[in-house]
Amino acid sequence: MMCFSCRVTSDAKVVFLDVIPTPQDIISDFSYICLLLTIKFEYMENISRRTAIKTFLAGGVALATTGIEAAAAAKKKTDVKEPLKGNVRHSVSKWCFGDYKLDEFCEICKHIGIESVELLDPVDWPIVQKHGLTVAMAQGAGLGIDRGFNDPALHDELVASYEKVIPMVADAGLTNLICFSGRRNGVTDLQGWENCEKGLKRLIPLAEKHKVVLTMELLNSVGHKDYLCDHTVWGAELCRRIGSPNFKLLYDIYHMQINEGCICDTITNYGEQFGRIHVADAPGRHEPGTGEINYKTQLMYLMAHYLH
Repeated sequence: MMCFSCRVTSDAKVVFLDVIPTPQDIISDFSYICLLLTIKFEYMENISRRTAIKTFLAGGVALATTGIEAAAAAKKKTDVKEPLKGNVRHSVSKWCFGDYKLDEFCEICKHIGIESVELLDPVDWPIVQKHGLTVAMAQGAGLGIDRGFNDPALHDELVASYEKVIPMVADAGLTNLICFSGRRNGVTDLQGWENCEKGLKRLIPLAEKHKVVLTMELLNSVGHKDYLCDHTVWGAELCRRIGSPNFKLLYDIYHMQINEGCICDTITNYGEQFGRIHVADAPGRHEPGTGEINYKTQLMYLMAHYLH
């Protein structure tokens, strides 16, 4: 199952979604994705983020109704014969909305149709689940972004941390747990692969046993100086070396636009290695439609790749 996560930074102004017709040849579950994967983002000037979201909340029912009606019309036109696959889910990263209490934030997410609040520690998982939501990407293990599996001296500590949290993820009914390569620290790509492979393979049997997917995030090395897993091809090779469906990549379009571009080709060539996708525009990591990334095209590629 492919999930998409929307990141909106603290000074963003947004945010109304506008349903846009989806090309007939890639519609698979339009009645579900019309609201969650819409492409056009409209701005509200001179309005606070809190006011914008509350306004969005007030209009959520009407928005959902509009989406359902659009979906029904689109489905009649396309005469889709395949059953709905439910391959697309929508999630938000809580840290982007730090001034909201988690309970309040979950209520808003639930009302507007978002199914997941992610990048949360174990103490927060029950709060999210209380609202009928899930945590599509859990955190709580490891030593942070800079101290990851590239450093063999940290392997014992990292393994102990993940061995503790992996069963907790499974017991909570969750699937994905984030991990990081850490800094390059002067090593070659080859040595980095070998270091990460050695450390992560110690955890794969446990992850497979509990059906937990360890997911390494691709980050740009401009903002995250010296981060090792900063290009998709490097991460994809690490996936090949580990050779388990319980190790995937978190492909962040914002980060990879900065480091490598070629997003559409990357999705086509390496999409099978992606367990999660984060979306935000560049520069600035604001909402899609505010920067240089053509999200209409990107989402069409994503939908074509994952819904068929």
